Amino acid sequence: MKDKTARTAVLAVASALVLSLVSGCAWSIGGKKEGSLSAQPTQGQELIDLRKARDQGVITEDEYQAQKTRILERGTTHP
Repeated sequence: MKDKTARTAVLAVASALVLSLVSGCAWSIGGKKEGSLSAQPTQGQELIDLRKARDQGVITEDEYQAQKTRILERGTTHP
């Protein structure tokens, strides 16, 4: 029972981390400066990361499909 609870907790934390990464969160070093580059992933990289999370069992197929749709829709509304 402890193993199942621990696994569930790890999956929940991992899912939260993956979802926060693919939800458009971006990290930049040194704050925003004119002409500076941010570490915001491209739409393609978000999809790759999302697929890896699904393939590793971190998220379910339903979560994968929902996030994939969100990423693709965001890409069409913000060129």
